[in-house]
Amino acid sequence: MDVKTPLSEDVVRQLRAGDRVAITGVVYVARDAAHKRIVEAIARGEAPPFDPRGQIIYYMGPSPARPGKPIGAAGPTTSGRMR
Repeated sequence: MDVKTPLSEDVVRQLRAGDRVAITGVVYVARDAAHKRIVEAIARGEAPPFDPRGQIIYYMGPSPARPGKPIGAAGPTTSGRMR
């Protein structure tokens, strides 16, 4: 399935675990600590740095970059700690 961000409610309802999707648009990526800061800012009544409605958020755990490279591997991490 091809999807474009921000996702509509209709598209989200069609998705099922295991579906393969091709994403066009912005995907927000950050470590769990960044997501925690966003949640805390919202709790204080501050606006988040982007509108999360319909957006895709990738929880990433980076590894150190090799010499001369701008970034290391960028693998997924759990969002279960974000409660």
